Amino acid sequence: MGAPRAEPTERPQRRLFGTDGVRGVANKELTAELALELAVAAAHVLGEAGAFEGRRPLAVVGRDPRASGEFLEAAVVAGLASAGVDVLRLGVLPTPGVAYLTAELQADLGVVLSASHNPMPDNGVKFFARGGHKLADELEDAIEARLLDDWDRPTGADVGRVTDYPEATEHYVAHLVSTLPHRLDGLKVVVDCANGAAYAAAPEALRRGGATVIAIGCNPDGLNINDGCGSTHLELLRAAVVEHGADIGIAHDGDADRCLAVGPDGSVIDGDQIMAILAVAMNEAGRLVHGTVVVTVMSNLGFKLGMEAKGVTVVETAVGDRYVFEAMQAGGYTLGGEQSGHVLLLDLATTGDGILTALQLLARVAQTKTPVIDLAGVMRRLPQVLINVSDVDRSRAHSDEDLLNAIAHAQTSLGTTGRVLLRPSGTEPMVRVMVEAVTHEQADAVASELAELVRERLG
Repeated sequence: MGAPRAEPTERPQRRLFGTDGVRGVANKELTAELALELAVAAAHVLGEAGAFEGRRPLAVVGRDPRASGEFLEAAVVAGLASAGVDVLRLGVLPTPGVAYLTAELQADLGVVLSASHNPMPDNGVKFFARGGHKLADELEDAIEARLLDDWDRPTGADVGRVTDYPEATEHYVAHLVSTLPHRLDGLKVVVDCANGAAYAAAPEALRRGGATVIAIGCNPDGLNINDGCGSTHLELLRAAVVEHGADIGIAHDGDADRCLAVGPDGSVIDGDQIMAILAVAMNEAGRLVHGTVVVTVMSNLGFKLGMEAKGVTVVETAVGDRYVFEAMQAGGYTLGGEQSGHVLLLDLATTGDGILTALQLLARVAQTKTPVIDLAGVMRRLPQVLINVSDVDRSRAHSDEDLLNAIAHAQTSLGTTGRVLLRPSGTEPMVRVMVEAVTHEQADAVASELAELVRERLG
């Protein structure tokens, strides 16, 4: 009896593209057929948008080490080549590395196969436009609308050609090291690459920068990406930093667009603290455009207070790196990001780059000869309590009068050293109650009281 035939791919009934490309369980929600069709549609849409300018189009394709990335890469490459696009296959490379090479090699399109910090069974397809920028919403919508459309297939010499680009990691690492404002000589660094895409590039960039490097999470086998390691599991890194007497630890996620840090005592330095350190350094160097940093509303209030004390303006956006990027572009700003460690340095890169962030942070430590935990003292991270209230009518979260009055009263009681934030989920019947206060006990008490009122009023 033969193997079962794959069912034909159906046109999606909901928007495929999320805030960071198309993601899902590989070979279930994200199939080879869908990856191929996405690649074909992207080639057509970008061609019609004038990206190819009447010449032979070129795409670069990279991936993280997930096992499913092997067949998804093959599908994407096949789709692009069948649509008449030449392809440079970059192999395993961090997402920001693909963005960089999209621009540097003057490619018309960049494609990454990665699900970032998600578990190994997931994967994703993300596109970069010419110049290494994420696609605008309207282009993503146009790609989705073209899935499974009939099209004239090129033949003969008009089909795309596929070439490996083994210099990808070297090219990217050389770029990263070139951004260093100060060498890293004398620093001992532990770097955890999450058994992901940074396993080769991150340790090499740090070593070339002058640091002594202990690398962990650098043995990807296709199955162990993000598995108990990396920026979502800091326990191994914290232990390794203490064991080796290192000056600092650096943690990346599976595609290395994030960076978190660990101090010599094992204390965690989150994205807010990293941005605070970089904001002060960039402001001193004249690189912080308009003296402004862009963060989301979920950044710790201590960050905002610390920046105000240093004369740095803080612009807040909705949650999501896309919104941070849009605000940065609109204002011409150079620094922004999220508490998760997704940091944007738009004077040096077109997207969040965890290795680049780590290098800039380490350069500041080396330049000032100051421990990272002391540099992080530029802000005091206030205790933060987050409670998810499920099975409620999220649509009334910002209109229920009793709830609004309670929030206003809580904010008044907390004063300028506390904050209340209610965030309705965009996809679930859930409201998130977040409270920051001087003490954890105060934050917990206020959050619990408001969460109970949310259940009572919206349940």
